[in-house]
Amino acid sequence: MGRKASIDEADLMARLSAAFREFGFEGATLTVLSRATGLKRASLYHRFPDGKEQMAREVLEAAGTWLQVNVLAPLKDGGPPAERIGRMVGKLDEFYSGGRQACLLNLLSSAHIHEGPFTQLIRQTFEAWIGALTTTLVDAGLTEATARARAERGVVLLQGSLVLSRGTGDTRPFREFLKTLPQELLGAD
Repeated sequence: MGRKASIDEADLMARLSAAFREFGFEGATLTVLSRATGLKRASLYHRFPDGKEQMAREVLEAAGTWLQVNVLAPLKDGGPPAERIGRMVGKLDEFYSGGRQACLLNLLSSAHIHEGPFTQLIRQTFEAWIGALTTTLVDAGLTEATARARAERGVVLLQGSLVLSRGTGDTRPFREFLKTLPQELLGAD
């Protein structure tokens, strides 16, 4: 009979996610990841035989699942588009801890190579998000082209607000952006 895990799966993913958000892929050394999880390196390798890359992939996959359940599915659920967008804004505020958490998609993107180990997964996540937003905006009466442009702009501005909040140590840019996001998306042409 094996030893009981010293950390449950959800907590492990949350701690790894926090480490990757704080240090990025390159900066999240095994020492950092071990310290963040409270697990020894051997335990991390036992759980993740492919090492740090597997850890980051599983964290991205968990974040993608969260996004699917909490953001994309509600955007597709029906109901007035403004309400669907309002729910998305609330969940994004939760996911990014009011602007205190950096974006995993950004921090796990490789600046050194065009096709990094997570490029496809990150691309798919952004496309799914922009696609769901586009559909919601078409439901609100916008043309496909306008809806797509606004959806992309919304995601760009969100990412920028997170970078600015992190860079200044002040969550105000993110919080202010979230207040304006529904109007950015739904406002008149």
